[in-house]
Amino acid sequence: MLKKVADQWYSLQKIDNDITRIDEPHVTPWLRCNIWHIRGRDQDLVVDTGMGICSLRDAAKNLFAQRVSALATHVHLDHIGCHHEFDECLVHQAEADGLRSANGYFTLVEPGFDPNDYTLPALGDQGFGPIISALPSPDYDLDTWRLKAATVTRTLEEGDVVDLGNRHFEVLHLPGHSPGSIGVWEASTQTLFSGDAIYDGELIDNFAHSNLDDYVRTMRRLRELPVQVVHGGHGKSFGRGRLVELVDGYLRRFD
Repeated sequence: MLKKVADQWYSLQKIDNDITRIDEPHVTPWLRCNIWHIRGRDQDLVVDTGMGICSLRDAAKNLFAQRVSALATHVHLDHIGCHHEFDECLVHQAEADGLRSANGYFTLVEPGFDPNDYTLPALGDQGFGPIISALPSPDYDLDTWRLKAATVTRTLEEGDVVDLGNRHFEVLHLPGHSPGSIGVWEASTQTLFSGDAIYDGELIDNFAHSNLDDYVRTMRRLRELPVQVVHGGHGKSFGRGRLVELVDGYLRRFD
C-alpha cells in the first residue's frame, strides 16, 4: 500500500493573464492530463478535468469566480474525472453518452477495475505501472474512487463556437484517438487546445475505438492549420515547428 502523502494534489501554472495549466503530479504520466482554465469576459472554460481523485473545484476555487463550462476533448477517464462538479458540460455528440454514464467503453481500464491495485488492468501487461505515486490525504480510500456521471448541457459538432464574450473558440472534430475527439481553435491568437489528438509524447491510436484512417486525416488537417501555439492534453505546450515534426513523424509510419 502507498505510504507517501502529497502536500497538494494539483499543480497550477499560470501561462498568461487568461490561461492556467493544472495537472496532477502524483498521477502516472500516462494518465496525467493537462487541465486548461481559460478566463473569459462573460464566462470561463475548463478544457478537461483530470482523474477526479480530488475535487478540482475545491483545489482551484480561486479560478472559478464566475460562470464556467467544462469541455471534454474526449471521454477517457483521465480527462473527465471532475466534470460532474460543473453545472455546464460540453462534449462531442459521438461521446456524449460516455460522459453521461461514465461507465466503460471510452475509458482506459476495465469496468471491474480495483483502485487498490494501483495498476492499469487493461494496460498492465505492457508494464505501465501504478496509477498514482502518493495518496492525496492520509485517510484517503482509493476503493471509493469511481468515475461519476456528468450532466451534458451541450453536445458539440464540427464548426460549433464556444463564446466566452471576448474569446471565441471553434470546435474542430479531430477523430482517430477516439471517435469524438475534439480540439478548440482560437483563430485570432492561432492557439489550439488539442486534447489527445496531438501532444508532445507518444500518441495512442490502438484502442478498440481508435481509427487509423481517421487519425491520418486528422494529422494532415492539423499540419495545414495555421497554428502557432498548441496546448495539448498531456505534456508541455509547443509551437508550430514542433507540431510539424510530430505530424510528419506520425505520418511516416504510413508511407
